[in-house]
Amino acid sequence: MMKINIRLATTLSMAWLSVCAWAQDAPQHLPAIKLSVGMHVIRAEVAQTPEERSIGLMFRKTLGTNDGMLFSFEQAGVQCFWMKNTLLPLSVAFIAADGRVVNIENMKPQTLDSHCSTQPVRYVLEMNDRWFAKRGIGAGTRFQGAPFTP
Repeated sequence: MMKINIRLATTLSMAWLSVCAWAQDAPQHLPAIKLSVGMHVIRAEVAQTPEERSIGLMFRKTLGTNDGMLFSFEQAGVQCFWMKNTLLPLSVAFIAADGRVVNIENMKPQTLDSHCSTQPVRYVLEMNDRWFAKRGIGAGTRFQGAPFTP
């Protein structure tokens, strides 16, 4: 009886490791919400758990024009991002709990350069490279949507 449980545990452990290994080299697709800024509407997948946030937009080969990923944190803090295993150039907006943009950074693909918020934030929004600049969005601009508190 004990051998069966050990075998079952070993099999389940190996299966879990396989799933984890697969997740490390394949893009994730998460449920999305709508955000808006001025006249622009964004479809943002929401990364809420540490695992979802650690994978982010890694391994994506394309990203729709108004698609992005919103990283949601339990509490405000200085957040830093890098682009290991991220194939697309991205711009990142660091956003306070009320939806106000604190700062925006442009990130090069497949680098370990650190890009950090200049103040504690609850949210980080990744979009295609220079998406924010092309629309005149900068520090102080406010996003609207369900996660942001007025």
